[in-house]
Amino acid sequence: MKIIERTGKTPELVIEAALLELKVGRDEIETETLEAGSKGILGIGAKPARVRISIKIDPEKTAVDFIKEMALAMGIAINVKTSLDSKQLDVVVEGDDMGILIGKRGQTLDAMQYLVSLAVNKGHAPYITVVLDAENYRKRRKESLERLGISIARKVRSTKKAVTLEPMNTFERRIIHAVLQGEKGISTHSEGNEPYRNIVVSPKKYVAKTNK
Repeated sequence: MKIIERTGKTPELVIEAALLELKVGRDEIETETLEAGSKGILGIGAKPARVRISIKIDPEKTAVDFIKEMALAMGIAINVKTSLDSKQLDVVVEGDDMGILIGKRGQTLDAMQYLVSLAVNKGHAPYITVVLDAENYRKRRKESLERLGISIARKVRSTKKAVTLEPMNTFERRIIHAVLQGEKGISTHSEGNEPYRNIVVSPKKYVAKTNK
């Protein structure tokens, strides 16, 4: 929540000026009169009014506006749908050319999700998790990674040799760790530094490290 303080002749005049300055509606701010101000006697001893103004952040509006600005810069026409609960904001983008927005292995989508999260949580408390999706990519990617994990587990059991997967983000690594958690004779751990952190799928005799 952005907070500013302004002064003027009266609290109401201060608020009206602030609304024009900030280009927001009255229902988008909260106000606290710190000093009511006084006219003094014949202008002597006059004191200005001082008001603290807090700009409310609407997570859904912030996310939609931010994504539309990015899509406009990319030359993509989109529609945005949102769903918000107390802890998570789900954002679904629809339109043509979604492949451009998703990017290779979802890298563009992940980058946009990160930026939207920064915008939504700027000055906002408590923290809201943002999940950005397009063309059901998140679900399809999850299912693809689960199939990959099972396939790699079979290979490791057959060859008795560890397999190092390509670098993945935290969300994707967690999917692999989760799907292989119950696989007999298999252990998983992550190695390397972000953004090039890999999962290693090993025969059980290997000691598993941090599953992140």
